[in-house]
Amino acid sequence: MSFIKKMAWLFAVTSVAMADAPKPWEIGFQSPATPTMDGLTEMHNLLLVIIISVGVFVTLLLGYTLWRYNEKRNPNPSRVSHNTFIEIVWTLVPVLILVVIGIPSLKLLFFSDRIENADLTVKVIGRQWYWTYELPDHKVEFDSRMIEDADLKPGQLRLLDVDNPIVVPVGKAVRLLVTSDNVLHSFAVPSFGVKKDAVPGRLNETWFKVHKEGTYYGQCSELCGVKHGFMPIAVKVVSQEEFDTWVKTKQAS
Repeated sequence: MSFIKKMAWLFAVTSVAMADAPKPWEIGFQSPATPTMDGLTEMHNLLLVIIISVGVFVTLLLGYTLWRYNEKRNPNPSRVSHNTFIEIVWTLVPVLILVVIGIPSLKLLFFSDRIENADLTVKVIGRQWYWTYELPDHKVEFDSRMIEDADLKPGQLRLLDVDNPIVVPVGKAVRLLVTSDNVLHSFAVPSFGVKKDAVPGRLNETWFKVHKEGTYYGQCSELCGVKHGFMPIAVKVVSQEEFDTWVKTKQAS
């Protein structure tokens, strides 16, 4: 097997096995894996274009003003106190910018907040300092804890891999119910565009639908005590057949 073929094979295997995880010196978002994260990425890109455009325009305008209307070039300053046309322009343009930002923002907000007819319900309970997962429709419940450094195997990620990842089927709408039995936690998986607080005595709800198989990683994103940094999340996305097999295995254990 040639070097190029070996690298291509390695890349293909890695991309399926580890769909997305934080990388050293990474800047920007992880690859989107759900419709919600696709929308968030598009919204981010739109805002970035608008912010850069406004920033460049204001900087150039300020520079031109300093160059054109300094005391040396303009010893007799203008006495004009207002300009109706300019005032209308600088009122309407910001309004239009806000409309351009607001409409897709509200659409995305309502889209991410709606709960589809779920194919699967997963209840997540935040504990100190691990997660408990329940699949009420399948009578499955288990704990998921971080793998300690001494127990890591080659290829596993430090501070991210767990002993029991939650498994969900690809392309299915998953209703996520999030709560806590002690302090505040937050269930966050960047590639899904999911970040939902786990509040004691309250059941928060969100959803996701992953369009690519693989393992996705997240972490608790609410300061919850001395081991807050040791509450990783691993979500394994598999085919429906693999999911059914996993459920049967869990039910039998």
